[in-house]
Amino acid sequence: MSPKTKYAKAPDGVHLAYQVVGEGPTDIVFVMGWTTNIEAMWREPALEAFLTRLSSMGRLILFDRRGLGLSDRIAGDVLPTLETRMDDVRVVMDAVGSTRAAVMGVSEGGPLSILFAATHPDRTSSLVLFGTMARFGWAEDFPWGQTDARLREELDRIDRLWGTEELAARELREWAAPSAAGDARLIAWLADYPRSAASPGAAMTLTRMNHDLDVRDALSAVHVPTLVLGRREDRDFDIAATRQLAAGIRGAELIEFPGDDHFFWMGDAEGLLVAIEGFLRRVRDAEVELDRMLATVVFTDVVGSTEHAARVGDRVWSQMLAQHHERIRALLGRFRGREIDTAGDGFLATFDGPIRAARCALEATDAVRDVGLEIRAGLHTGEVEFAGDAVRGIAVHVGARIAALAGPSEVLASSTVRDLVAGSSLTFDDAGEHELKGVPGSWHVYRVKG
Repeated sequence: MSPKTKYAKAPDGVHLAYQVVGEGPTDIVFVMGWTTNIEAMWREPALEAFLTRLSSMGRLILFDRRGLGLSDRIAGDVLPTLETRMDDVRVVMDAVGSTRAAVMGVSEGGPLSILFAATHPDRTSSLVLFGTMARFGWAEDFPWGQTDARLREELDRIDRLWGTEELAARELREWAAPSAAGDARLIAWLADYPRSAASPGAAMTLTRMNHDLDVRDALSAVHVPTLVLGRREDRDFDIAATRQLAAGIRGAELIEFPGDDHFFWMGDAEGLLVAIEGFLRRVRDAEVELDRMLATVVFTDVVGSTEHAARVGDRVWSQMLAQHHERIRALLGRFRGREIDTAGDGFLATFDGPIRAARCALEATDAVRDVGLEIRAGLHTGEVEFAGDAVRGIAVHVGARIAALAGPSEVLASSTVRDLVAGSSLTFDDAGEHELKGVPGSWHVYRVKG
């Protein structure tokens, strides 16, 4: 029987459906993969048994991401980005009074969970991942990802067969749970479940967005205790990619299981539960570095400031700078930026999401133009260390060097920023590879557009 569903309200008015099951010393935020309906999940007996067992380890928090299941559906076919969904996780945690939780991400829920743990170590006690990888699309340096041809095939199947027993039977047989292929009861549930979770259009949009996900650069910024689980013959998420993910997180524990079922509650589900329970018990009181986290660094400065000051004189220049500062600070408040420094005529700020950072920088270039000024901006997402009111780390130097490459009213960003904003309305023009002074290697830089 499904637990009672309640709603949390996000700052933008979106209602997020959630459930709380069990009790105990550990809160467990469960980030389900693909599409979800938290009430329909309990109608599959094996899945119900898995969740019930998980709730015996602590207070289990389930939720439907916005646009899916029982949460508010989104007009049109635009689904929220990982950045928005990270905010929604915090909204649900606040609604149930959870200050810190173990975050468990499975399948497509993995990248969101990784970003959340890296960005919000103060809210994450530990991280558990199953059957997932850090990038979903194929690339020369990532041969396990989905090719464009496979993406087109998947989109066609969703368009023609979404919510049918034909598609359900095929998915069970090919990748979801080959051990249960032909199970009429499970096929019937798997046909009904997607219809209650998303429309075909929303499912297709989510599939395209997932194809573009790449959180590999965020792995090294995860500092909470991490357990990575995978099945060696998983037909949907190659175990080699899961191993790469685990290797990218410092101190992560990797446990591999036999079997080819991608559904975590099928096959040796008991083995997974035993591993999760043992891990949560071991790390319950582990200390986490709260001053190191993933953040987006933004540098701005006024173009031709010396020439401006010489032309208009000290008094007028001081007034122009005051207006510049006022407008930049207003935008930092609107986009939740944290002002770090205002040395001279420039700003250094950090953001907990690259999309907000990019949009703030873009609007800043317009906001100061009618003051008679033009600014340039540079962005990079990476691990930083906060020391009081200061921020340190290689990411800070990268952001500063990228800003120095920008021209008047231009916003430049690293490839890491571009990789983390899948599903947003931001677009990027290639600005080439550059050597950044004092920073090893060459860096691909992109011009950000709204």
